[in-house]
Amino acid sequence: MKKFEVLNGVAAPMNVVNVDTDMIIPKQFLKTIKRTGLGKSLFYEMRFTQDGVEVPGFVLNKPAYRKAEILVAGDNFGCGSSREHAPWALLDFGIRCVISTSFADIFYNNCFKNGILPIRVTPEQLKLLMDDASRGANATMTIDLPNQEIRGPDGGTVKFEIDAFRKHCLLNGLDDIALTMEKSDSISVFEQKNAAAHPWA
Repeated sequence: MKKFEVLNGVAAPMNVVNVDTDMIIPKQFLKTIKRTGLGKSLFYEMRFTQDGVEVPGFVLNKPAYRKAEILVAGDNFGCGSSREHAPWALLDFGIRCVISTSFADIFYNNCFKNGILPIRVTPEQLKLLMDDASRGANATMTIDLPNQEIRGPDGGTVKFEIDAFRKHCLLNGLDDIALTMEKSDSISVFEQKNAAAHPWA
């Protein structure tokens, strides 16, 4: 998993509440178990017409936001089904941080496991960040995970809270498999002892 330390990127405003995982990645794209290739289908039914033509007014279709790495979103982001394809699609598109006042629990946890930083802020802070993000290509924000700060284009700063263990995992690029492999020496010792104690197994 790619480390997350300090991210400088364009922030896209998506002032929509209750964006569920089916909106993030519709069910017809869940047939794959690969984490790549889903970015083109992110928000598919919002980004494209039934004929597959881009909807010009959708935020990620606008020239200023096509390479957005930060999404400033409405309340209760990631609700709905528990599909892990949702963070996969966001990450494959290039989104590495989502900011909202609240997230669905399963989506929130899945973000951390896939290298995406979900940040909870207050409604007042979200309004300020949404205004910053609405500036288009000038809406560059800095997400500073070590110092737990969001810095806006005018130098304003928003502090955020994050669980210490999750912060450690993101800073060091540790997913569940990598966390297990950190204990590989201990696992090898156990396997050797277990094999000696149970040679018939």
